[in-house]
Amino acid sequence: MLGGTEFVGRAVTDAALGRGWEVTVFHRGRHAAPAGARTLTGDRTTGEKGLAALADGTWDLVVDTWSGAPSAVRDAARLLAGRAGHFSYVSSRSVYAYPTPAGLPEDGPLVAGASPDAGDDVPYALAKRGGELAALDAFGDRALLARAGLILGPGENIGRLPWWLSRTARGGPVVAPGPPDAGLQYIDARDLADWLLDAAARGLSGAYNTVSRPGHTTMGELLDACVRATGSRARLRWTDPEVLLAAGVEPWTDLPVWLPAGELYDTLHQGDVAKAHAAGLRCRPVGETVADTWAWLCERGGVAPQRPDRPAVGLDARTEAKLLAAPGSP
Repeated sequence: MLGGTEFVGRAVTDAALGRGWEVTVFHRGRHAAPAGARTLTGDRTTGEKGLAALADGTWDLVVDTWSGAPSAVRDAARLLAGRAGHFSYVSSRSVYAYPTPAGLPEDGPLVAGASPDAGDDVPYALAKRGGELAALDAFGDRALLARAGLILGPGENIGRLPWWLSRTARGGPVVAPGPPDAGLQYIDARDLADWLLDAAARGLSGAYNTVSRPGHTTMGELLDACVRATGSRARLRWTDPEVLLAAGVEPWTDLPVWLPAGELYDTLHQGDVAKAHAAGLRCRPVGETVADTWAWLCERGGVAPQRPDRPAVGLDARTEAKLLAAPGSP
């Protein structure tokens, strides 16, 4: 496991250990690896010298979740290509050329992809496609590309579901972005991890859109689950998208997960996932994801970890107060 100490990487490591697999975690040492995993330390951003700990050894499977400069994927994949049987790269549906029409399958148009020699300031979509190309170059038909989308669940270090849980836990009226029946498409990190391991064990290769079916849940069901899980007295005030946009509220960042109808909504919440589900992808109910994330958040004292390369999300309290106090508000 390249990484393996946070969110998706940790979910993969935990799942593999739970199956009784022997797991090696290669990471920078910033967070403790799960108990039971063998640990190798190095910094892949420093080139070959940072990969010295991987100079020896053989593995049946390598899983990589890297989202920075593609050179890190290239260098690790090339080093391990002759000593590993399979390479699974956690990519993103962001690699499709925008706008991505609803129902687009895996063979849709892609972004060009960043050069492996590009620096760390590469846009996310180009970096992920560059990582895909690096994995394919080194492993060919032994490479699996898991194109995930919105990822939720315990361990989340982006802040989306943790923000909604923390907000509903405070109670009172809560601005809820309508319409409540808007379908959502996402994946619980643990379901993604299980599918990755199953797919690798079966020798699957190529690209798969690895999220739930469109409408697996709705915005209303997600936020209702947050209220139930926290046991709060929060009252959801469903607000029309036009009102939110007119007030300068940014979809996806100010109100995480939510997107109004349009091209971006189709891109994130309307993808074709038939291939992955035919290959065994299963997604747990949203209530389970929300309840387990709340339990994990409580264990941490209510404070979720935050990736340093991602901005904090969530609606400013003053903006929310203005929306709730506006004439004609729900």
